[in-house]
Order: sequence, then structure tokens, then C-alpha cells
Amino acid sequence: MSDLVARDAREFGVHARTGGWAFGLMVARSVRPGGQGADGTPKVSAKEFAELAGCSAERVLRYYKAWDRAADDGLVPHFEALAPGQDVALPDADVWLSHYVSRNSATSERGTAIAEAAAAEGVRPTKALEVAENPTALRAAILADPSTARAARRALLDRVREDPGLQAELARDVVRTDDLKKAVATESRAADRIGYVRRIAASGQVKTPAGQTIDAPADVRQEAERHLSLIEELDEGEDAGEWAGEAYDTVKALVAETVEADPALRVQERRTKFCSSLRRATKAFEELTFDDVRDFAEDDMVQRLEELQRAVAGCLTALRGAKA
Repeated sequence: MSDLVARDAREFGVHARTGGWAFGLMVARSVRPGGQGADGTPKVSAKEFAELAGCSAERVLRYYKAWDRAADDGLVPHFEALAPGQDVALPDADVWLSHYVSRNSATSERGTAIAEAAAAEGVRPTKALEVAENPTALRAAILADPSTARAARRALLDRVREDPGLQAELARDVVRTDDLKKAVATESRAADRIGYVRRIAASGQVKTPAGQTIDAPADVRQEAERHLSLIEELDEGEDAGEWAGEAYDTVKALVAETVEADPALRVQERRTKFCSSLRRATKAFEELTFDDVRDFAEDDMVQRLEELQRAVAGCLTALRGAKA
């Protein structure tokens, strides 16, 4: 082993906590590439270098891997091209942080995924790994700071879209928490109302109270577009519930006025409503079964069916009279 290697190791052990390319160079020029035999080379293994430096082999390997990544990116020479004591031109200091990861967790599959996600977001991997390793601190920041909570909410929503298991867990949490359940119901109702207004503005068609689909009059469509424009101008944090309710009520009232103002449409609306009620009544009656009626038959059941029979007879008389 050369004096140059020993000098690198001593200096590395004293100052390596500060990080940087200079300390990466000490490792790169004095430590043999992994798996390579000694074969007379003045370089030493990462373990031997750590012993000389008075630090852990893990720290040496973190610098080793950072240099290796930088070499693969073409920023610095590969280990094989370096010798103890050799100096090379080093990249800018801030580039080091994009290659060096200070935590052991970064070498795991989980750590690699976090580091890659951090890089995609333009965040230093060390920061993301530090947060991931201290969920209690993350919880404290979310509880104390609204902006952190909003950032966590956005990240969680992005994750939920790709994680069915997390979707199910969140759904269970919501239905088991009364306040959240009520909030979800309120937001769902607001979203349905906004969707109703948006469909009118987009398609130019509207459903009447009885369920008919008709072409929306110009004033109805214009009113829908106006309210939709107001809703879309709201800031992200503003509550759209009140605006959605106003838009929905206004458009629904205009639709009802449109139906009442058109005699033919008014008749068709009442026919549609009558037929819908008739189908529901028919379905309800068809669902009655009498297989074991002897076990629970009572006089009031007979009375109600007799009343129903008279009501049906009255309906038939009215319909037949109207057709005569």
C-alpha cells in the first residue's frame, strides 16, 4: 500500500462528512473497483480504506458509488483510469448532490424508487430519503402547516390513482369517519350538480324533471355557460358547493319554465311522468310473492289490496274514458 493511499484515507476520515467531489476523488483513486483482485496495484479494498480512515466501509462505498454514477454519466474518469495521488478536473460542486446519496436506504429497492421520484420532481434525493425515514416528522409538519398538508394531499392523490390497495384503505377510512363521510357526500352532490350544468353547456341538451332529453333553449344554455365560467374561475382552495347549488337551481328553474311555456312539451312531460310512475308501481306489485302467505296473512293486507284494486279500477276507467 502506498503512502498516497494512506494520506487519502486519513484526510477522508477527518473531513468526508462535509462531502464533495474532492473526497469522492480520494476514494476513486485509492480504492480498487469492486471484485478486482489486488494484483500488485497500490489501491486497497473499500474495507481497508475505511479502516485506515477510521470510518465505516458503508460511508466509503457511498462515495465510491457516487463516483461510479458520475463516471457512467461521463462527468469524471472511471476508477480504472485513476491512480493514487492523481488529480483530475472536477465537476461543479452542486452537481455532486445529484450523484451522492448519504443514506443506506438509498441502496434498497425502496430507496432507489424514492431517489428516482425525487430526481423527477427536481428534489435532492437526500431530502426525500430523509423525509421517508422519519414519518413522525412528516406527520408533525402536515399537522402544523397547511401548505405542507396541501402538498401531501396532492401527492397522496397522485399515488392513489396507481395504487388500488391504497384506494381501498382510504375508502375504508372515509366511510368509518363520520365527518369525512359527510364531507364526501357534500362534495359528491356538488360535483353532480356541476356535471349537470357542464353537460348542458357542452351538449346543448337537457333532461326535464320527468326525464325527457330535449334541446336546451338558448337562454338555458347561456345561463349554464355563465355559471360554469364562474365556477371554473374559483381558486383551488375555494368551496364550489354554494356556487354549484346556485347554478343547478337556476338552470333547473329555467328548464321547468321552458316545459310549462310549451303546451305540447308540457303534455309530453306529464305523460312521461305518468308512465314512469306506472312502471314503478307495476314493478313493486310484481315483486310481491304469495308462496307462504298463509304464514303471515293479516286482515289489513287484504284491506290494502282491495283499496289498490279499487284504485286500479279507477285508473282504468279514467284511461278508457279519455280514449273514448
